[in-house]
Amino acid sequence: MATTVSFVVDSALGRHTVSMAYERTGSGEPLLLLHGIGHHRQAWDPVVRILAAERDVIAVDLPGFGDSPALPDGLPYDLDTVVPVLAAFCEAIGVERPHVAGNSLGGLLALELGREKLVSSVTALSPAGFWTEGERRYAFGVLRTMRRGALTMPMPVIERLSRSSAGRAALTSTIYARPGRRSPDAVVSETVALRGATGFHQTLAAGRGLAFTDDVPDLPVTIAWGNRDRLLLRRQGVRAKSLIPGARLVRLPDCGHVPMNDDPAPVARVILDTSR
Repeated sequence: MATTVSFVVDSALGRHTVSMAYERTGSGEPLLLLHGIGHHRQAWDPVVRILAAERDVIAVDLPGFGDSPALPDGLPYDLDTVVPVLAAFCEAIGVERPHVAGNSLGGLLALELGREKLVSSVTALSPAGFWTEGERRYAFGVLRTMRRGALTMPMPVIERLSRSSAGRAALTSTIYARPGRRSPDAVVSETVALRGATGFHQTLAAGRGLAFTDDVPDLPVTIAWGNRDRLLLRRQGVRAKSLIPGARLVRLPDCGHVPMNDDPAPVARVILDTSR
């Protein structure tokens, strides 16, 4: 069951109250989990139990996704806004400098939190921001197509497709290498989350022209990439390593863009190893 916390964020346009939904479980050092665009905190469900054996796991719905309301009017969905929002969220729940793991958009946010020295370690799974302009346009086009399909497909069709391996592949093979492993309920839930993602278009708009160009020094950083990622191609991991030379670059065999469901054990191990 999600908990919602509200807190105040200061910006150039004044003070704003932001609310975020999250689930917290386990014990140990805090570990913040950040999902990708159009997804929700349940993307991490396959690894939460493993992580919670050693960490105080905090899985959040980013603003405008999952159960978290959209950002207030006047607050953009860019890094200069969302990173301070995440810092304020951590303060609101009494967490200081957690470890952080993020996937896709969440991976980019995790690296930015690391660059700002707001976290103790960073694990970035297929992080956004290491693309060429052509690769960015391709990825954004795929994401828009996925969103359009989620919005236009009737719910009975989504539910029927989710009940077969082939149907789950039709709905989710863009982000999973092994879509048949995703449960029917999870596929329906994440398709509904994509339909209702109020922050989707604003986040994509903020990503135009975005590229990660800075190092993340003096911090444990792991960048992990599924070798079957069809959204952000794995060669982007090599670019990420060249920009963050101190990072550990890990390949995730037989994993797609959202690797937590494709092979939970090695993904959890990568996160825990980094946070140690």
